Amino acid sequence: MTAQVVPLRPAAPVTAAAGEALTAIERYLDRCKLAANTLKAYRRQCTAYVTWLGRHADAHPDAFADVVGAEAAVTAWRRHLLRAKASPAKVNQALAAVTLMYDHAARLRIDVKRAQVPRPGEPDALTRQQQGAVDRAAARRGERDAAIVDVLLYAGARAEACARLDLEDVAITARTGKIRLHGKGDEVRWVPLPAIARERISAWIRIRGNQPGPLWTGQRGPLTISGITQVVLAVGDAAGIPGLRPHRLRHTYATRLRQGGADPAHVQALLGHASIESSARYFRAGPAEQAEVVERIFE
Repeated sequence: MTAQVVPLRPAAPVTAAAGEALTAIERYLDRCKLAANTLKAYRRQCTAYVTWLGRHADAHPDAFADVVGAEAAVTAWRRHLLRAKASPAKVNQALAAVTLMYDHAARLRIDVKRAQVPRPGEPDALTRQQQGAVDRAAARRGERDAAIVDVLLYAGARAEACARLDLEDVAITARTGKIRLHGKGDEVRWVPLPAIARERISAWIRIRGNQPGPLWTGQRGPLTISGITQVVLAVGDAAGIPGLRPHRLRHTYATRLRQGGADPAHVQALLGHASIESSARYFRAGPAEQAEVVERIFE
């Protein structure tokens, strides 16, 4: 004989309960100190869940009655997302948002299995030949674009951090240089600059002038993230690498660090990774690099 599950609280109509929970989580997120993009995503995911639940209320009338009903409803929604070909990362983000909604709005602590995220593959770094082509193409486009590419390629900056740079974020002397990058979650780090980057950034500053303000200026004012991306795309086209994006230059920076002997802790610090696991992917050599190593050793 199967035991009957007794709800821990009176089961209000599920759509009304879901609407109340959505209102409550909106109020909570207004006070929450999460990144703006995360807050936006959580609101979107909670709304999507409540909308889905409204269409499946008959199958899940106890979705806000107790933990058993809540976990059954969220598990069904998880299956729905996976069938709709949502990526594992998106599914897990959605589950995190809805778990937070149940916790803070319905006082139900649910535990739903996360989607399995595939192990990331080898970083899509440029070959040394491609890197040389990018260097030459950037130099031909002028001092500003050459300096932008060098901040991405020789300091590992994200496009957002590159676009955010002010003149005061650059400290270059005759023999040394460093740049201050603002990373995710208000993380700030100083990254040393190699000679080639120091020379090109200094050349741009001589043209730009020493007045305070955004480092990258154009005819219409400071460059945005989109402007930085357009510079890299144009350099890539000129170098015979169509579709080149800023993050590929960051991947190349991290890969060169590892090839030059940097350990995971160095790579983590220089790239501003919160976790050393994020840096570990750069320590997996791909087939092309493996073949190059074999050729060099046995030539």
